[in-house]
Amino acid sequence: MTRFFLFGFLVLITLFSFQLNKDNSRFSELKKMSSKDSLNLQIRLGRMLFYDKTLSRDSTISCSTCHIQSLAFADTLPISFGIKGRKPNRNTPTLTNIVSNTSFMFDGFLETLEKQIIVPLEEHNEMDFSLLEVTKRFSKNKKYQKIAFKVFKRKLDPYVITRSIAAFERTIISNSSKYDLVLNGKQFFSPDEKEGSELFFNKLNCAKCHSGSNFSNYLPMNNGLEENYLDEGRMRATQKESDRALFKVPTLRNISITKPYMHDGSMTSLLAVIRHYETGGKKHANKSELLQAFQLTENQEQQLIAFLFTLTDQSFLKDKALSDLKR
Repeated sequence: MTRFFLFGFLVLITLFSFQLNKDNSRFSELKKMSSKDSLNLQIRLGRMLFYDKTLSRDSTISCSTCHIQSLAFADTLPISFGIKGRKPNRNTPTLTNIVSNTSFMFDGFLETLEKQIIVPLEEHNEMDFSLLEVTKRFSKNKKYQKIAFKVFKRKLDPYVITRSIAAFERTIISNSSKYDLVLNGKQFFSPDEKEGSELFFNKLNCAKCHSGSNFSNYLPMNNGLEENYLDEGRMRATQKESDRALFKVPTLRNISITKPYMHDGSMTSLLAVIRHYETGGKKHANKSELLQAFQLTENQEQQLIAFLFTLTDQSFLKDKALSDLKR
């Protein structure tokens, strides 16, 4: 069933590629807007669509059902529910700073946010709808059509829908955590947080994968979570054995509130995650060579967690510009 869906999805992507491939830069569509007002309207339309449950076949879930602002646009379930109680295969990732992503999905096989938006919409276990059906459903929505004509000079169609939601999601930016304030000289780490940062950046291998300002290298990797995976990982998309059980490295931004962790939501605490890495991970043919066992005292474990907690941005979680317009 999974491979059948993936094949169908890739066919759909091909059909839309003549438009989608025009956008190889995540900023290009924003730059094309004729004015700041047009850009704001595009974001506004995307924001309305993001919170609109009629994007799903039975009008029961929206993008925001699984990507909850107060939870850094993630949720608290190992695996979220789609329509009619259906369950997808993977944990809901945070949308924190998704504008910085260079690839999308845990497979890391989609190049643009616009393409990614199609996946949950079309997935049987999520929204179970289609862009064409959504377009038909919204054909009489005067508010949506008015904005589409004003910004894109066209009716609300698949192009407008994907570009607008993507424009809104690119405004989901978290850059005011304690970590950011320390970098800008506005605050100071506590002694434990400072020791934790030393562990993270200098004494352990954490920053080799969780690198850059968004704490991710965006590469598909295997972290030794299992010896035998039920989920094929990136291999699902490429059919290459070398991609079996590879999953894109997630951001650590707002990590204190995006549990449970891992692609399958199997770990419920940061302590459990740290202790997994202390073991060096389980044996797997594709496990990254960067994973090496290490030992921490209980105090060091808590110091590392204290540092990770500094990546939480409380202002981002309450930013009204990212909330449902109906609130």
